[in-house]
Formats: sequence, structure tokens, C-alpha cells
Amino acid sequence: QVQLVESGGGLVQPGGSLRLSCSASGSNFSIYAMTWYRQTPEKQRDLVAGITWGGGSTKYADSVKGRFIISRDKDKATVYLQMNNLKPEDTAVYLCHADIIKIGARWGQGTQVTVSS
Repeated sequence: QVQLVESGGGLVQPGGSLRLSCSASGSNFSIYAMTWYRQTPEKQRDLVAGITWGGGSTKYADSVKGRFIISRDKDKATVYLQMNNLKPEDTAVYLCHADIIKIGARWGQGTQVTVSS
């Protein structure tokens, strides 16, 4: 069993920054990749950023390139999303996704990010 827990969401003004964390817990598991998605109130879910665990290769949605940075701490089984220059359109529930080797996909519960003045 592997569980994901996100943290770091909150209310921030446009132009501000937030740092999200997602930690995987369990026993005897290996991560292939972890990815951040975001879901709007309309239930649309889109990929924001992803990172492979072994090589650290990253990918970003065009809408966040240059503003967001994804990183990982392999010892802590934790992925981070540093979000800078936040815009109102970034408002969403941010969901952590993990691809666990020989187990499959896991989702976190999500953390709310609201960008508003």
C-alpha cells in the first residue's frame, strides 16, 4: 500500500508564490514518476508538471513554463512544486499523482490553491 499526501496550498495574491509538497508513504515501493495535475471547479483535470524519479527529467504545461519548477527528494519520497508569479487562472485543486513500479497509479487528496487579490 502506498499513500500520497499533499500540502502547501492556500490563498495568495497575484504575483505571489507557493510551494506544494507531496509525500509518498508505505513500505518497499519504488517510484517511476510523480506528476502534478490541477482540477478546476468545472472538473477539468490537466497536467501541470511531471518528473521521473530516476533521471529527474521534467515536463511542464505550456501555461506554467518559466513560472513553476518541479523537483524531487528521492530520500524523502517527496515531490515539490514551486509556483512563482501566480495568476488567478492558476486557481485550482492541485493533485499529486504517482506511478509506482509494479503497483500502479496513486492519487493524493488534493490541496486547494486560490490566487486572488
